[in-house]
Amino acid sequence: MRSVFCAMMVTIGLLGLQGCGEATGKQESHPASAPIVGEVNVYSGRHYDSDLAIYDAFTRKTGIKVNLIEAGGDELIERLSREADASPADVFITADAGMLWRAKQRGVLRPIENPDILARVPEHFRDADNDWVGLSKRARIIIYNKSRGAPAGLATYEDLAKPEFRGKICVRSSTNVYNQSLLASIVAHVGDAAAQEWTKGVVANLARGPEGNDTTQIEAVAAGECDISIVNSYYLARYIGADDRKMRMIASKVGFLFPNQQTTGTHVNVSGAGVARYAPHPQNAEALIAYLLSDEAQQAFAAGNNEYPVVDGVAPTGPVASFGAFKADDLDMTALGQNQADAVKIFDKAGWQ
Repeated sequence: MRSVFCAMMVTIGLLGLQGCGEATGKQESHPASAPIVGEVNVYSGRHYDSDLAIYDAFTRKTGIKVNLIEAGGDELIERLSREADASPADVFITADAGMLWRAKQRGVLRPIENPDILARVPEHFRDADNDWVGLSKRARIIIYNKSRGAPAGLATYEDLAKPEFRGKICVRSSTNVYNQSLLASIVAHVGDAAAQEWTKGVVANLARGPEGNDTTQIEAVAAGECDISIVNSYYLARYIGADDRKMRMIASKVGFLFPNQQTTGTHVNVSGAGVARYAPHPQNAEALIAYLLSDEAQQAFAAGNNEYPVVDGVAPTGPVASFGAFKADDLDMTALGQNQADAVKIFDKAGWQ
């Protein structure tokens, strides 16, 4: 009956062959020449007003309306899995490479087909099977209290475990995905045993129990509650470029360094995006991702949220531009997800709450 029905619809011109093809269960192709119209549904784990401005610019340029749902990365992955082929989601966006890896493992993404998108992103900032690509990056930097001076003997993440820094470090919880990704990168470079010793050393050097977010750590270092901490670069840049005078005063009390410049390079992480497995508008999904990788949007990520562009050749703007050039770790982002479970176990064994 279905084949007869399809044939009738084609005959009277009401339906193309696409509807008949659905019976095969195969993904349909979406020719580049097809018009891009309508809407795109975004599930995003990023919560920045600057992203809304980027989506508005995309709509003005293409006519495609962006419908946005925001939640935590794990919550969105669970939702995509639960909704399955009934999901309205076209694009999944999150603020951590480990979370992108989790999405791939849960099978909620489909490969990106547009070769121009893949060509824009360095290989270590995208999935080997093209399920996701990085959109922007940030560095995990070490900050210190300026009035007490740059700590002697502190140049690497490994140095944070030295006994001379006993009682001088404050950090956020080990449940934070940014800390998990940092430790996952350390596991990738030195192995579980050495990573375990490093984690125990840092815990022994804490000035207080882990608490708060990266903002909390900046303010604690500025106030002298601790001498040293680890934060994402965009948090400090946000304080430096703030309209609020109090925030700028806090920033003036904090110095920073890019760790591991003579070894592996400073740990970096990415926000990234993938096309949802059952995207109802896959062409529009790829159109949005392509726009997010355009020079225009890459500069907007930097200007709006103090992030670094992920596309080579696009210069950072705003406060992070004043941080200067640095050697970044070129570790494949997939390792941050692959070693995440080990990182959590190591944190637990070391008592990093």
